[in-house]
Amino acid sequence: MLLPMTPSLANKTFIITGANTGIGKITARELARQGAHVILACRSKDKTEPVVAEIKRETGNDSVELVELDLSDLKSVRRCAEALLARNIPIHGLINNAGLAGKKGGVTKDGFELTFGTNHLGHYLFTRLLLDRLKKSGPARIVNVSSASHYQAKKIDWDALRNPTRSISGLPEYEVSKLSNVLFTKELARHLEGTSVTTYAVHPGVVATDVWRRIPAPVRWVVKKFMKTPEQGAHSSIHCATAPELANETGRYYHQDGKEKRPNRVADDVELAKALWQKSAEWTGLPG
Repeated sequence: MLLPMTPSLANKTFIITGANTGIGKITARELARQGAHVILACRSKDKTEPVVAEIKRETGNDSVELVELDLSDLKSVRRCAEALLARNIPIHGLINNAGLAGKKGGVTKDGFELTFGTNHLGHYLFTRLLLDRLKKSGPARIVNVSSASHYQAKKIDWDALRNPTRSISGLPEYEVSKLSNVLFTKELARHLEGTSVTTYAVHPGVVATDVWRRIPAPVRWVVKKFMKTPEQGAHSSIHCATAPELANETGRYYHQDGKEKRPNRVADDVELAKALWQKSAEWTGLPG
């Protein structure tokens, strides 16, 4: 699968979480290739600096940089957002790409189930802190990288979100976190109605990336045998972040081929989306 051709992105700024490897890295590279100012928001400075240098070298674009962000630590999320806002730069695209599949006993620094806390709650806080800047920079887009695994989630057990990961594989918790990504996308679209900011949830395909690094090795080996490449997986993120024909679409779910698809029926539960928004606000210390 060829990566989508993007229009010139000169004078556009994109922030991509988890962009030092896998889908995020490819997404960052291709946006930089089209002239965008690309900010890689990543946990490890040591692992990301060589990637920034590599992208600059491959694309000839020097407007590529790193900001440190640990989504499993809400204090880190606030520090990163505050540092970005202090620079007074526009934000035309926020791609919430980072993610992981949990491990038994996993918990964030703030006491949330590790996968949910990283994949949803950290991104929820990061997005909301940057929301006013996105509005001022509009038209702007927010892309939340979800997964087709969200179809397997039947509900959200609120109590489980405040406890360590229970399952051995972490997959049930991963499914809930990816359902949360779609619910967040839809509720965010409702909150942004009347603005020039649009939202998209995407399924990149089942991709061989570091998202699976915490799953037990035997399970990981079997699962990754059937996965797509990061280049294939980046297609949907790039398409939703840049395609002119999607400029007026918002709050929808897109498959790996870039086409809209009906999400899990649970993801269409407006009351559940509102409840997730409200609880996430309370847990992150934000107004509802």
